[in-house]
Amino acid sequence: MRPNLLAWLVAGALTACGHPPPATYPTTTPIEEVEAPLGPGDVFDVVIYYGSKQAKASYRLTPTGTIAVQYIGDVTATGKTVAAVQTEIQTRLADGYLRDPIVSVSLTEANSTKLSVFGQVQKAGTIHFQSGMTIVDAIAQSGGFTAMAKKNGVQVTRIVDGKKITYTVPVQLIGEGDRPNFPVAAGDVVFVPERWY
Repeated sequence: MRPNLLAWLVAGALTACGHPPPATYPTTTPIEEVEAPLGPGDVFDVVIYYGSKQAKASYRLTPTGTIAVQYIGDVTATGKTVAAVQTEIQTRLADGYLRDPIVSVSLTEANSTKLSVFGQVQKAGTIHFQSGMTIVDAIAQSGGFTAMAKKNGVQVTRIVDGKKITYTVPVQLIGEGDRPNFPVAAGDVVFVPERWY
């Protein structure tokens, strides 16, 4: 049976059973990293540029979820993305406080977000998500593969626009340099299946 026909039949069977087929791992360009909302424990820098001056401050989000920003006071950050916080600060500063301010917000520690790694790894459980983390990083932080791991069949499940999508990622090929790395996102569930032989 031809490979393409077999793949089509498997996908059809999965769909008929109510299970969507796994999304195909891209072989040319990596999947865009999904930005997670900020939460307690996250650390980020805010730099405000105005004229020839600049003001910089670092914040660690507390359970209250607010930060005190120069000139404008409290800004709620919890539940918002870095881009949303940056836009809000810049908009409020421009509203009668500074002329043409430019604001840069950069996340330095993502402590509020985690992802789960289980299956055929040495230390299954949750790990802290860090900005820029890849599937290789996630497996390494879980102690690496067991001897029975299906290294090229690792499944990464994430929620995108309210829908669950599962990617099959060839981690061994990534490690060998034959595939581009795969960025993981906060909230991802990584499952390493057992090989059959």
